[in-house]
Amino acid sequence: MAPRANWKGFLRLSLVTCPVALYPATSESEKISFNQLNRATGHRIKYLKVDADTGDEVPNEDIVKGYQLEKDQFIEVSKEELEEIALESTRTIDIDEFVDKSDIDPRYLIRPYYLRPDGKVGHDAFSVIRETIREMDKVAIGRVVLTNREHIIALEPLDKGLVGTLLRYPYEVRSEQEYFDEIQDVKVTKDMLDLAKHIVNQKSGSFEPEKFEDHYETALIDLINQKRAGKPITPKERPRGENVVDLMEALRRSVGQGAAPAAKPSKKPRKAASGQKEMLMPIEGKKPRKEAATKKPGTRPRKSA
Repeated sequence: MAPRANWKGFLRLSLVTCPVALYPATSESEKISFNQLNRATGHRIKYLKVDADTGDEVPNEDIVKGYQLEKDQFIEVSKEELEEIALESTRTIDIDEFVDKSDIDPRYLIRPYYLRPDGKVGHDAFSVIRETIREMDKVAIGRVVLTNREHIIALEPLDKGLVGTLLRYPYEVRSEQEYFDEIQDVKVTKDMLDLAKHIVNQKSGSFEPEKFEDHYETALIDLINQKRAGKPITPKERPRGENVVDLMEALRRSVGQGAAPAAKPSKKPRKAASGQKEMLMPIEGKKPRKEAATKKPGTRPRKSA
């Protein structure tokens, strides 16, 4: 079952319009997460919204937005006033222009979404827009309002749907000059480049996301399983880094190591739907997940972690 749509409205190309729904294309929920606890009692920490001066808790209905002019001086803005300035793109993604994908600076990319027709109507119009973008080999640029803010969105075909990537505005992207100005101008010799290119050729391949494993997530799972099993936790010795004294010698030694074969995953890659948490060992006394699914509903099992 698909997750709940983040946004519903209309996709419009000139006079061609269709109802669409926008869904998040990525998820962080499968990762291990922690709660904050009171060390003395083991109870969870609860956050309250309190008045900064009086320390009294403030109910949600009494909380308003405010823009800070200077210390302790704010301009209050009501929900009704914000709704007054709502934009048309709150319910419509208007395609303003078409650009080459290579024209979009990667620094402007924020996050991807899936876009599909909403309901049983509008599939014809959606398909026309999708196939037009595909045939022209372009990216469609439009605007969409999420969480009351207008975003630029870049749309491109993916299978039967569209992928929409939110883009940053120019004022959100920092200039590289403030970071790069102090980099020294170094003359790189042809010999150095030749050796470095040889290393690149040895390590060249194709991007296959399933080859990569989140080693920190795996280490977290191992840590939790060891603690649940009552095993002692012993710190691992960390490898020491070596200072590069002779750059040419380091390049030669790197080439001499040869093309090391790509490390095969130690475990079969897990499907995204199953998530990392499936690797957690079952709680003692509980049946494995598949067996538990056949049990009659009754007591609710504890989460594995």
